[in-house]
Formats: sequence, structure tokens, C-alpha cells
Amino acid sequence: WIMSFSLGGAIGPLIGGVLLEFFWWGSVFLIAVPVMLLLLLVGPRLLPEYRDPDAGRQDLTSAALSLAAVLTTIYGIKRIAESGVSLTAVLFIAAGVGLAVVFVRRQLTLTEPLIDLRLFRLPSFSASIATYGLTILIMFGAFLFLPQYLQLVLGLSPFDAGLWTLPWAVAFIAGSILTPPLARRVAPAYLMAAGLTLSAVGYWMLTRFDASTSFTDFALATVVFSIGVAPVFTLTTDLIIGSAPPERAGAASAISETGAEFGGALGIAIFGSIGVAVYRMTMMDGLPPGVPAGAGAAAAATLGGAVEVAGQLSGEVSEALVNSAREAFVRGLRICAWISATGSVLLAIFALATLRRVRDKPGGEHEKPTRAEPATAAA
Repeated sequence: WIMSFSLGGAIGPLIGGVLLEFFWWGSVFLIAVPVMLLLLLVGPRLLPEYRDPDAGRQDLTSAALSLAAVLTTIYGIKRIAESGVSLTAVLFIAAGVGLAVVFVRRQLTLTEPLIDLRLFRLPSFSASIATYGLTILIMFGAFLFLPQYLQLVLGLSPFDAGLWTLPWAVAFIAGSILTPPLARRVAPAYLMAAGLTLSAVGYWMLTRFDASTSFTDFALATVVFSIGVAPVFTLTTDLIIGSAPPERAGAASAISETGAEFGGALGIAIFGSIGVAVYRMTMMDGLPPGVPAGAGAAAAATLGGAVEVAGQLSGEVSEALVNSAREAFVRGLRICAWISATGSVLLAIFALATLRRVRDKPGGEHEKPTRAEPATAAA
């Protein structure tokens, strides 16, 4: 599963780069159409399926509550990044938290909940989910900035930028392949802690980036943190499924995927908000003279906007604006990289403290939370 995930991650930026190089930006979405058509044709014949004869009904109310909780919280975070702390932003975040509380209480009262929260009573399950989701949150902070850094700071074309994402994709594949044999010799907690520590080194290398960073240094930093996070992805997936009772494996898998998606969404929202806030504050204080007011507002919004505005200005002013915008963007990248590095170290300590008693082959725990029936709806 991790291998297919990694290969898709390696191929995607290359295809996207080719399409953006030679076609309009909407083509990156159209490429998914033939892939989905192929899946619809061959999936029913080739994909094995298990149907629970006693599966419960779909809980659309819980699904709506979870969606509303996530969207309102993230919207509040983005409003803070856009215009600072305000009553509107705080109210949206408070509403999101309130909806999340209602969602959790509803799950605990249902016989067949959308998400079986009782699984979190298993220590290794909850610790693995936390490690998995937080690692993705931290990693997405880097992934959000690096393609923009390659194109708008180092000046690469979309296709060339896609090529320079290959080293970290290949490193992730290599790390995923190396993890199983290493896990036979090293306990999962120690292997994950070592990987997270290594990824912190890679994030620290990102804090040294500027507009003159070489492509070799870029590749080295991304390879280091990609190899470091690979054991976490491989081992936590195994631990999450293996720590749950066999009849709850489907529910455990669903929660694992939900945690990954939620961690990625929060990573983009939080790190994106921090990066945008740092960029805007830096640009508002450092716009070069000669930039018109309207153009200055567009340039202070995003790095892409600054590059576009610079193309409409005279030589010296244009160059000064681009340099200021790149410096502001890199400053935001560095701050987010420091946060990622610190978070990885803390996460390594957390994994070591909470998972060091888990056996090399998960699945021996199989504690059963107080529950009369399995969560067949989630499975």
C-alpha cells in the first residue's frame, strides 16, 4: 500500500508538470477522468469485496457534522491568516469545536457509529493514530511550500520542478522498502523515533534555504526528511490495524485513513496560514519604492501575485519587487521548517514514550473496548 502511494506521488508531479508546461492549467484535473473511467470499468471485476450481511445504515447526520466541524474550523484559521485575529474568525473556530464535540458525543451514544471512538481506548491504537496524523500534518507543511519555491523562487518551469520532486519521492519509496527488514531487528518505536529525528535534520536543512540555494542542497534536504518519515507511514499503518481486534479491522482502517486526510488538511491550513501571514507582514513593511498602491496590494497577497505584478513594471522596480517577494516567501518557508523540525523531535519523543512496549509484530494487544457489537457500519 505504501509502495503504490509512493509511486503515485512520484508520477503525479511529473504528469502535472508536463501538462502545465504545454497545456492550460485545467488539464491537471482532466487527466484524472480517463483514470477514473478505467477504474470504474475494471474495478468491479478485479477488486475483491466483502459485504457485511449485518451492516448498519449510513449515518448521514454524523457525516454532515464531521464535515461541518472541519470546514468551519479551517475557515476560521484561514481568516486569521488573511486578516488577523477577529471576532468572525474566533466564532468560526468556536463553532467548529462545538460541532466536533457534538459529533463525538453522538458517536459514543450510537450502537453503530460512523467512527468507532471506543477503539481509542486501545493505547497502541491511539498512540499510532496520533503519530501518523501529526507526521502527515508536519510533512504537508513542507510539501505545500517546496513546489512554489522551485518555480517562483528558483525560477524553474513546471516540468523541471516536477523532475526535482523525484529525489524525495524515490527516497520515500526506498525508505518504505527498507522499513520491513529493519523492523525485524529494531522495535517499531525506536525505528520510528530514529526516522523522525532524521526527518528533523531534513527540515532543519530547509531553514537554510534562500534564493541562491543549489539544486543539490534542495535534493539532499528533501531526501533526508523523506527517508525519515517513511518508517512512520509503514509501521503505524501496521500498528493501527494490528492493535485492533480482527472484527474491528475495517473500522480501524477507516479511522487510519480519516486521520491521514485530517492531518493533511490541517497541515495545509495551518502551515499555509503561517506562511501567508509571514509573507504579507514582511511585504507590507518591505515594498520597494515605485510600486503603485494597487499593484502593491496584489504583490503583498501572494508570491505568484508579486511575480505577475513585477512583469508589468519597469526594470529596476520589477527586480526589486521580485527580490523582496522571494525573500518574504523564503522567510515564511524557514519559519515553517523550524516548526516542522521541532515538531518532529517532539513526535520522536512521543513515539518512543508511548509505543516502545509494542511488540515487533503488532496484533498481540487486541484489547476489546467495552462494546457489545462491532462497528460494522464503519467497517
